[in-house]
Amino acid sequence: MEIQETELLTNDIEATVIFYSKILGLKIIIENRESVSFAAGRTKLTFRYSEIESPVYHFAFDIPNNQLLEAFGWVESRIAILEVIPPEKIADFYNWNAKSFYFYDNNGNILECIARFNLDNKSEKPFDGSSIILISEIGFVAKNVSKLCDQLIDKYDLPVFSMQPKLDKFIVLGTETGLFVLAEEGKDWYPTKTKAKAFWTKVVFANNGKTQQIEHTYL
Repeated sequence: MEIQETELLTNDIEATVIFYSKILGLKIIIENRESVSFAAGRTKLTFRYSEIESPVYHFAFDIPNNQLLEAFGWVESRIAILEVIPPEKIADFYNWNAKSFYFYDNNGNILECIARFNLDNKSEKPFDGSSIILISEIGFVAKNVSKLCDQLIDKYDLPVFSMQPKLDKFIVLGTETGLFVLAEEGKDWYPTKTKAKAFWTKVVFANNGKTQQIEHTYL
């Protein structure tokens, strides 16, 4: 599975433009008063203006798996990296054979840069914003995670991620190249105390040779 497009909400287009283009160094695809789109590697990342109070999401960028520490240093020179298990700032997901680090964007979204060591995506180019490969994870929030899981599997023929056992409040669907992270409403988004809430999200993704789309707020 691969996430091709992601659309999220923001209260502040101008600050979002500054963060993603000036701090993270993503290329702007299109910008107007109502929305802005960036090239996050192969994924088109769009923020649409909304007056909904503080819409907050979690999503992850894949980075070259030989550049974890280089990417960490590059991002840390621009914005604070969050502690995972203090004082550590790099999370080791040994079941996934991956390591990652986290930070906030201007909207309070929890962003993650993750290096997946099973994938063949090494790079010799010095790391910068253009080194991001794609958005590989997006979070969906529900009051009943098991019910949401069943709905997505039935409608989109998605697999449960083989490296992550199903939990009552946390289920991951997809493959290493694209994941939907299902979290129970009110659960803390790791590694923060930010509570997961459901907000409008649109995702276009490729799965089993088909391009599919989710556009919904799951409650």
